[in-house]
Order: sequence, then structure tokens, then C-alpha cells
Amino acid sequence: MPARRHLLAAALTALSCLGVQALAATSADAATDSGPVVSRGVTIPEFYTPPAQLPAADGALIRSEPLPLALSLPGLDGPLPGRATRVMYKSTDAGGGPVAVTGAYIEPTARWTGSGPRPLVVVAPGTMGQGDQCAASLGLEHPLTLNGQTVSVGYEDLSIYRLLARGTAVVVTDYAGLGATDRLHTYVNRVDEAHAVLDAARAARAVEGASVTAASPVGLFGYSQGGGATAAAAELQPSYAPDVPLAGTYAGAPPANLTEVTEGIDGTELAGALGWSLNGFLQSDPELKPIAEAHLNAAGKAALADLSTMCVGDAILRYGYAKSTKWTTDGQSLSAIIDSTPELQDFLDTQRIGRLRPAGPVRVATGTGDDLVPHAQARQLAVDWCRKGADVTYEPVVLPNVISPLLNHFGPLLTDQGAAVSWLTDRLAGKPAASTCATLPARP
Repeated sequence: MPARRHLLAAALTALSCLGVQALAATSADAATDSGPVVSRGVTIPEFYTPPAQLPAADGALIRSEPLPLALSLPGLDGPLPGRATRVMYKSTDAGGGPVAVTGAYIEPTARWTGSGPRPLVVVAPGTMGQGDQCAASLGLEHPLTLNGQTVSVGYEDLSIYRLLARGTAVVVTDYAGLGATDRLHTYVNRVDEAHAVLDAARAARAVEGASVTAASPVGLFGYSQGGGATAAAAELQPSYAPDVPLAGTYAGAPPANLTEVTEGIDGTELAGALGWSLNGFLQSDPELKPIAEAHLNAAGKAALADLSTMCVGDAILRYGYAKSTKWTTDGQSLSAIIDSTPELQDFLDTQRIGRLRPAGPVRVATGTGDDLVPHAQARQLAVDWCRKGADVTYEPVVLPNVISPLLNHFGPLLTDQGAAVSWLTDRLAGKPAASTCATLPARP
């Protein structure tokens, strides 16, 4: 459709003005046992193939190498905004098994002007896709991938650079299976994502030349998928990573209730995310496969296979406004199937965020007009946390409804980002947060 092509073209043009590098493309479409992994014409660097044996400790650094930043300038004290290192580290997945996760650590050139040691921020990316070429660490090296087979935009670079400008070190996680070539990305799996976020903080301490230590306060920063990841990490930090000194968590537009989010994204520009979710669920719990087999028709199965190697740009162009009723054997929507299938209800129930008290102060921001990752369920997360006695700053972002669910979701990411960065850096500097739980009932 012309509207969504215009939207995507505008985003790509903005990035190209900043400076874009093209990823190398090959004619191969799949990996072979003896050759490199190729995803939609993009050769994935060998770095991203995990070794057969992983270290025992969560957060242990498996390997690292210099990462050239596409958007970098020379400075008197070093390259601006900093010196980047590509990393692979060990984590634990939702099933309790070892998993290799990739990402990037950036040592900033800017000085930290707050009190205490230089802090670390873990950036949990928003939805990038499910193909390995979509990984956020690759987006730092190649802000735009456009080769006729895939479209990937490293839009998280903006938040990363804003944080670096404040003098905070940054580590960005690619999540389990995104970038790392040994498995499929378990999209919106709260445990996989939370562990990847927390273990990224541990891994950053071991990077050569890193100024952060075990004493450095840690902040978590994420929007959309990333907001769910940071919210889950704040809940699991006390039990999984008590050694990570969490000073504050920003959770923007968090998909806390996947049952409501599934209904929200069906038929929108980002309908392809339904396929990423289903693919991730089946990766996490193979016992759900007979249910998928029974309900998905040939078109649905083909869409899931197709989406498994797509990035956001691909999904918007190919599956924008798709309805899940076209993917099922009886014409039911995925939401209707979930409602009538106890096994699916139980699985999604395990993904619910808001049942545990988060560690440290948290800032929940949600666009009041967001109907893609519905505002009501994100607000409910703040309510749930307040009821548990958490230190919650709730920020409803009021913007005009522009009809497009994607823009209603994307708008608050940009308009609130500066305030979110300031709130988090204040926590890292030791300034107390002002809870808004008392006024939350009166706010939209």
C-alpha cells in the first residue's frame, strides 16, 4: 500500500542522511555446513556462530572483537560517541539451558559528570524482526540494510547515542537467537529477554578497556519489545542477578499482557509480529506444535516460515494489515483460538509481566493513543506494580490519534525519549525518584 511504503521510505531517508553502509549480499539464501550463514542475502559474520561448548557462568564473555560504528567522528579524547566492541556472552534460556547471546558494548568518550563510578545502561532493543541480519549490534555497524531482499533499520542507534552523550557506558543485547545463528529468536519471551538483559550487564564488566565494574550502577532502557524485556528484567533481577546493582528501569510501551497485544496488532501494519510471536512460542515450548499444526492453514504456515528470516521493514511491506483469519483452517483469529485453547492460555499466562515486584525505581511510559501495544495493558502494569509497593513513575504520553496504529505506537518513542534518558541518568547519579502511584488513578 502507498501509505506504508511512504512511511518506511521516510524512515529510511532519515537514516541515510546520517550515513549508511550496505551489508554485503550474496546469492545464497541459506547456510550450509561448510559455508557462512546467509539470511535474505546478508552474510552473517562468523562471529555470530556460537561455539559448541559454552562457559558455565551466566554473563561470562565468550568472545569479543572491535565493532566499527558507522556513525562516528574523530574527537580530541577519542572517537565520538565512543569505542565499540562486539560481544558474545553466555545466558540461560527459559527452559534452563545454556544459550549464547550477542550484542555490543560501547565505552563512551564523554565524561560521566554524576557522582560515583561511571554507570552502565543496558539497552533492550524494540522489535527488530526475527532474521539474524536484524540484530541491533549489526545495526550499529550498518544503520540501514537494503539489498532487495531485506530492509533493516537500526533505529535503536538514536537512544544508544543519546545515552553515550550523557557519559554512561552502554551495552546493547541482541536477545537469544537474534544475531546468534544457532537458534530462532524467541520473540517476547519474558524470561529469555530478561536473562539476556541482565547477563549483558555482567558481560560488559569483562570487556577489555571497559571502565565499568561490579560497583557501577546499572540502568535498563527499553521501548516496546525492549520495554517488556526491561520490565521483566527488573522483576527477575533479585532472583536471577542480585549482583547487578540496578539503579533504575525505563519500560516504554511494555507488552505486559500478550493476550491483549496479540489482539491489538492483528490487522495492523505490524501484523507480521504475530508470526514472530508464534515462532518464538514454538521455539520455547515444542509441545505447542500440534496445536499450531491443527489450526494453521498452508498460508499461515508459509507466513511463519517467511517471517522467521524477516526484519521489521520486510514485515511491513509484505504482511502489513494482514489478518490472522487468513492464516487459520477455520477462519478464526489467533485471539479467538487462544481464548478457546487452555494450553495457549496457560503459556501466555506464564509470559505475563506485573506479578512480581520490580527491583529499584521504574518508569512506565505509554502513549494514551497506542492501540498497537495497547495503552490499557501497559497502564495496568504500572497499577500492578504500585499495588506491590514498587517505586513507580507512570508517564502517560498524550498525542493525537493519527489513525495508523504503527504511528500511534512509534510517536511516544520519539517524543518521550529525551525525558526517559534524563529520568534514567538521574537515577544513575543517585537522585531519588518521585513515585506517582498516588496520582495514578487520576491519570489516563
